[in-house]
Amino acid sequence: MPDTLAETYNRARELQAEGRMDEALILFRRCLEIDPTDQAGIAMRLASLGLGPTPDKAADAYVATLFDQHADDFDDILTGDLGYAVPMQVAEWLEENQPGPYKRLVDLGCGTGLSGMMLIEMVEHATGVDISEAMIEKSDERAAYDVLYVNEAVHFLEEWAKSDDPEHLPFDLIVLTDVLPYVGALETLFDGIGANAAPGARLAFSSEALPQLEDNGGSWSITTKRRFAHSETYLHEMCARAGFATIELSEPIVVRMDENEPIPGWLIVASRA
Repeated sequence: MPDTLAETYNRARELQAEGRMDEALILFRRCLEIDPTDQAGIAMRLASLGLGPTPDKAADAYVATLFDQHADDFDDILTGDLGYAVPMQVAEWLEENQPGPYKRLVDLGCGTGLSGMMLIEMVEHATGVDISEAMIEKSDERAAYDVLYVNEAVHFLEEWAKSDDPEHLPFDLIVLTDVLPYVGALETLFDGIGANAAPGARLAFSSEALPQLEDNGGSWSITTKRRFAHSETYLHEMCARAGFATIELSEPIVVRMDENEPIPGWLIVASRA
């Protein structure tokens, strides 16, 4: 972040920690004036505090900056400190139930390539997509994908669907692990998934779970941890919207730990006719 933005943001955080929210709010809003692209994720922070409107998704600049900053130690943090094991869970379920082989995999939000490593033996061709250039560089080192793209998931899917490149074929395995916590409203994302799925394709993804008290009346919301959570019903609706009407797995899981507290979520696998 530019120095002025970083200084303003850090001071706002200090004021927030001191309980001086009125003063902090002024500086948080100043951050958005300095940087309308919202690298610091101010919109998500304010929404999580009930001090601003909830965006439909995290700002692209925020997500890219966040993961660029943590690329070098990402695996240690995610699989160690946070106990994240979703790629392994996806691979384990597929291996036991629907091992393929799959002709073409797309791993949306591939990060450092954890899912690609787990699925490499099941697929003939693998495409990795991530908004963070630093993450793509880490994935490239692992050689788990045949081709890698630095791109935001929805934009990638839109461009892929309208491309006349003969190599831009539909995918028969679509994977998203730890992507939905950065997307609230899923309609556009799942429209893109549906537009790029081959007949008989399979979709596997995780999501943080909407708190039970809200589950009956809501589809998605932002959590106090500045991430999005979704209801199981809404996730199933999105699968059907994308043409994945057959839910093969819909299982409650612990998606990760946060300050030694388990974060509940869903692991879902669905297929299309």
